[in-house]
Amino acid sequence: MKTRFFRTSLALFLTLSFLFSLSLSALADEYPTQETVVLEDTSIDVSSLYEEAVEVEGDVLDVAARSAILMEAETGSILYEKNTTEHLPIASVTKVMTLLLIAEAIDEGVMKLDDMVTVSDTAASMGGSQAYMEAGEQMSLHEMLKAVAVASANDGAVALAEHLCGTVSAFVEKMNKRAKQLGMTETLFLNPTGLDDDEVPYSCARDVALMSRELVKHELIFNYTTIWMDTIRNGQFGLANTNKLIRFYNGATGLKTGSTSKAKYCLSATAKKDGMHLIAVVLASETSPERFASAKTLLNYGFATYALITPEVDTSPVKVWGGSKNSVVPTYDITSIQVRKEQKNRITYKVTMDKEFVAPIAKGQVLGKLQFELDGTLIREIPLTATDEVPKITFMERYKRLFTLWFT
Repeated sequence: MKTRFFRTSLALFLTLSFLFSLSLSALADEYPTQETVVLEDTSIDVSSLYEEAVEVEGDVLDVAARSAILMEAETGSILYEKNTTEHLPIASVTKVMTLLLIAEAIDEGVMKLDDMVTVSDTAASMGGSQAYMEAGEQMSLHEMLKAVAVASANDGAVALAEHLCGTVSAFVEKMNKRAKQLGMTETLFLNPTGLDDDEVPYSCARDVALMSRELVKHELIFNYTTIWMDTIRNGQFGLANTNKLIRFYNGATGLKTGSTSKAKYCLSATAKKDGMHLIAVVLASETSPERFASAKTLLNYGFATYALITPEVDTSPVKVWGGSKNSVVPTYDITSIQVRKEQKNRITYKVTMDKEFVAPIAKGQVLGKLQFELDGTLIREIPLTATDEVPKITFMERYKRLFTLWFT
């Protein structure tokens, strides 16, 4: 009885295996020839993508500054520039880097807002703008940040530097190291305050924009840079923001002012409207009103001329042969792109990709490309990649698939 059952099962198995092998041959004959197809769609409402500065005639924008730049924060696109790499002292705009290092330390868990910071003799001796901190005084990191971001307190900047790195010199080394990482090739920091009484530190408009762009990635900082008036020491000491745009420019989010006799009047101004965050840097204006007016001119120009959009492209699943799954979904990674408003509706895109693929497919494997064109000229190319892994189908998976096909 057992022998008969065994023979019957063996015969059935061999029969199915024979049919299975025939099916595999048929499937092999149907494998794709990797034909490439191009799909076109002109429905996207986007514009030219500007990676370089937009050329603006000198008499169009009234920027009363030796050096200036306008940058879009998310993409890093430069929308206007004037002497952007000239070495200049930047006074308290230096504190953008000081605040950046503190914000990064908080994000990394190295520091907490309720940490108590002790003011050293060195910090208490700082001149210039200050919160009149006394040696030995303790203040929370939260209040220290407020004093530095709002009132540009030099004593607070030094206290924060010492709290993070132990010494000012160690903090300055960290500042210059971070600047190098950000591509700030025309910058030399000598202190966390920007004071230039003795040696003169320097930077340039482009580098200030780069570190400002990095700082605004930390949402925490806006809790301080958007304050117009506040207090510290339980309401006993008043603070007023040195950045007047916070009070008088709609959408202003920061960032930092600076002025000395050598640097003149400087400003890194940030503002956000309609989802677009702009950075306007103005260095070496002759007067304080001129720096604010120039920053406002740059911001107005940027918001009036550009917009920020994220294009959406339909990418349907594509066929996969010989895989554990029958299809894979292509995806793409694109940041928002800068739009020049008068060129809307002139962008087209093309999806270039094989119609079918053969397993295995690795997650992230390049399947094709997505191309954006303006008036027929290529302006951006992005790879299309596999959303998921598709392993090659195993013998048993094939067997189960055919068995299900035949008997259901």
